[in-house]
Amino acid sequence: MKDHSRRYELANELHARPFPALVAPCRAAFLAIKREEDAAGRDRSVDRAHLDALLDRFGASRPAPDATHFFGQLGKHRLKWESHTEFVTYTLFSDGVAERPFDGAMFDVFPKDWLEEAPGVRLTSALIRVEAETHGDEIEPKLRDWFVPESLACATVLDDSAVIASDFRIDTSGHVRFAVFAADETGERRVGRIVQRLCEIETYKTMAMLALPRARALSADVGRMDQDLSDLVGKLRAGQAATDETLEGLLGIGSELETMLARSAFRFGAQEAYEALVNQRISVLREQRFGGRQTFAEFMMRRFDPAMRTCRSVQRRMEALAERAKRAGDLLSTRVNVDRANQNAELLKSMDARAAAQLRLQKTVEGLSVVAISYYALGLVSAMLYPLGTRIGVSKEMVSALVVVPVVLAVWWMVQRVRKRLE
Repeated sequence: MKDHSRRYELANELHARPFPALVAPCRAAFLAIKREEDAAGRDRSVDRAHLDALLDRFGASRPAPDATHFFGQLGKHRLKWESHTEFVTYTLFSDGVAERPFDGAMFDVFPKDWLEEAPGVRLTSALIRVEAETHGDEIEPKLRDWFVPESLACATVLDDSAVIASDFRIDTSGHVRFAVFAADETGERRVGRIVQRLCEIETYKTMAMLALPRARALSADVGRMDQDLSDLVGKLRAGQAATDETLEGLLGIGSELETMLARSAFRFGAQEAYEALVNQRISVLREQRFGGRQTFAEFMMRRFDPAMRTCRSVQRRMEALAERAKRAGDLLSTRVNVDRANQNAELLKSMDARAAAQLRLQKTVEGLSVVAISYYALGLVSAMLYPLGTRIGVSKEMVSALVVVPVVLAVWWMVQRVRKRLE
């Protein structure tokens, strides 16, 4: 049979981003790079060129031209590169752990000039230390030394396969710290999945938080427009504002709101998607409390969820304000229609008055026309009867006097007959 043109591409997409296989003890350095503006519409070939430049320095083979991920050897380290919708990530894996916990020297693998030429800015970076210890008396002192107790989140994950910990703070080297204490029987791929989940939680959390500054900036504008709209509606109800002024105000608020919604739609939509990914990545870890400390889910509920609720609140306020502006426009349209109906009623009254006046004038003209027609008809009839009056001895004046009434009646009858025929 003939295969669909994208059958293999779609099937391979399910296996495009395999988890790394890690044996404890080991360590990882994670870096996410994002363009500050129009990250989703960026030229991704620039990201590929930046990756190729790094691989060329270590003599490593390049990935396929259209690849969105890469996993290969980079000197004595292993590199995992992934291209996402708005950012790219680099993860270095090394065997063993540094004598000094969370030593930022591992990032020295990335050349300084190569970092300076990155097509974007650092979104986040993290150091992950994986140790083969799960005994509480061995882990507790390290948690106190490595992390800020007030922010520390710690949990046992994947049916006691490992203990994970982080305070989600940026240390003096500019990195977020994660610790993984893997049980002896935990397989290398499970360790790799745990490390990958931690990198994803940090990245998606940061991407979701990008909507918070936008929401705070929009909140002040939404409050101002809300007050302006309330003032316009109040004046519209009291009949204090002219229709043109109210319409101009509503158009200004509506256009500004549509602009705000259009410019923030992508960021807020992405925020909801990244928030869902954060919660999903935490849920698959199947956390259990360790040492009475808060879990990652509880940390996010206290620190991350309020920011997400703020973003959703601002988005709902903008949508509700747009709906209010639409209803205010409907009210203004109703008012204009009522005013127009009143104007039409007044116009009809004036037209009726003019029609009545015209009718009266017409009747007056008809009376005058009877007189005028009778006058000319009387002259014609008199001229016709003068010879007859002379023969019978009646004067012209008497002839004219005798025919006045019949002529006037005849003319009046003719006018009335014509009028009825027209009606």
